[in-house]
Amino acid sequence: MRPPLPGVTTASPFTCLPCLLRTSTRKSFQHPAFTYTKRTTPRLSTALFSHSARRRRAQEALDQAAAISTAASLRPTTAPKPLLDIKHIRLNPDLYSQNCIDRNYKSLADYPHKINALFSEWQAQQKAGRALRERGNMLRRRLAGPGGTSRDDPREIIDEFRDMSREEILEEARKLKAELAVIEETEGKLQAEIERLALAIPNLTSDETPRGTEPEVMSYINNHPEPEPALSDRVWRSHVHVGTELGLLDFAGAASSSGWGWYYLLDEAADLEQALISYALATATRAGWRQVSPPSVVYGHIAAACGFQPRDANGETQIYAIAQSKEDAARGKPELVLAGTAEIPLAGMKADTVLDEADLPLKRVAVSRCYRAEAGARGSETKGLYRVHEFTKVEMFSWTLPDQVETEEIFDEMIDLQTEILGGLGLHCRVLEMPTADLGASATRKCDIEVFFPSRRERNDGWGEVTSASICTDYQTRRLATRLKTKEGKLVYPWTVNGTALAVPRVLAAILENGWNEAEKSVLIPEVLRAWMDGREKIGPRHRMS
Repeated sequence: MRPPLPGVTTASPFTCLPCLLRTSTRKSFQHPAFTYTKRTTPRLSTALFSHSARRRRAQEALDQAAAISTAASLRPTTAPKPLLDIKHIRLNPDLYSQNCIDRNYKSLADYPHKINALFSEWQAQQKAGRALRERGNMLRRRLAGPGGTSRDDPREIIDEFRDMSREEILEEARKLKAELAVIEETEGKLQAEIERLALAIPNLTSDETPRGTEPEVMSYINNHPEPEPALSDRVWRSHVHVGTELGLLDFAGAASSSGWGWYYLLDEAADLEQALISYALATATRAGWRQVSPPSVVYGHIAAACGFQPRDANGETQIYAIAQSKEDAARGKPELVLAGTAEIPLAGMKADTVLDEADLPLKRVAVSRCYRAEAGARGSETKGLYRVHEFTKVEMFSWTLPDQVETEEIFDEMIDLQTEILGGLGLHCRVLEMPTADLGASATRKCDIEVFFPSRRERNDGWGEVTSASICTDYQTRRLATRLKTKEGKLVYPWTVNGTALAVPRVLAAILENGWNEAEKSVLIPEVLRAWMDGREKIGPRHRMS
């Protein structure tokens, strides 16, 4: 595990289902065995921390994986063919069922047992189909000539066919063909339903992940700016107030041009955005992460394969879909969506490809605009830059060997970089191991970092999430058909890890709030950003012409 850092307190037509249901090609890495090395940093009690907002979000996310089912049914033929380890689900239905319950996908908890029931039906159809095919083979041999029999043919059927005319045999063959077509159609529907249910089931959960709704505090970054609020005479302002006071933020203009949840950054705020991007990129690339400039538009089935759904279980929009003409829809042209994070196009880079073990881990970092519909109620808790529809984010993404130790090394490296970036900005943060109720469909484990926002002191003691890092094992690569060729020549599925390097609006808001000086009416610019701010130390008041 990572050491303490400075500033941190510690198929054929008749046999395709077996291909579909084949076991994982891995031998050494089985899903249930998430026995991660225990951390050396002690976990701290969170009894004093309120997480009502996080619980509400978890409740809103109930059964979101049901939308994956819809996406799967609409998946175009050109999309990567998912190859799920359905046999593992069939052999461990109780494990997957309980996992759905733990992760707030309660309506999906019976899916593993439904899969087993459907598989039994499929086996019955296979048996019936085999009997029909055997009878059909005997008919073909009988048509070939009077002696056209096999020593394995049942005597009673041989006797039955002996007295049949050629016309009667042909009629019997036509009936068998029709019956077999019905069976094959039923088999196909059963296969599709099994896959639909399997696609909706969330990833298994790491042993490191706390069960329930409360996260566990792993460590802190920097000192609290107000350790004793009752004794402090410091005047705190929200970033909305500061941005308005200094003429850095324009929400009214954005509301007129785009609506609620959009914003304009002006002057030094726009400079801060670019400085934050450059700072995060420099930190990541210096650590060996290769930079990528990804597209912001991706196919809907790629987003769904990554665990992001266009709509939740209530039909509310989660990510923006680009409208299609009736002609394109009729032709089956894939739906396009705006990427909610660079994780999606980065994962899609290797869809339907085979990686080489010698090239792993692949580490990429990307700057992108992100688009979130953010369905749900609005209120003072999400005022300003904290929850917006469009923002810039620097994202890290990696493909690793399907190995717990090596994957954890990349995961820890991501958190170390997040810690370095936020610590260098002088922000007070806490690192959290997130609970099962907070995990999305793809993650087996997730760590968040929350920053202290003075304006949120009455809600969640001031804490607000600014980064996250997730291990997704082979959830995404199986759905994207991304495979890995080992040194031994075997094809397995690599694992994926993703993490935020820096999300601009929330970090910018935290800088405005924590750097505010009421007496001077100014904001202190973090020293690490000044190289990208022409050496400027503060953002102060000035007269502006509109």
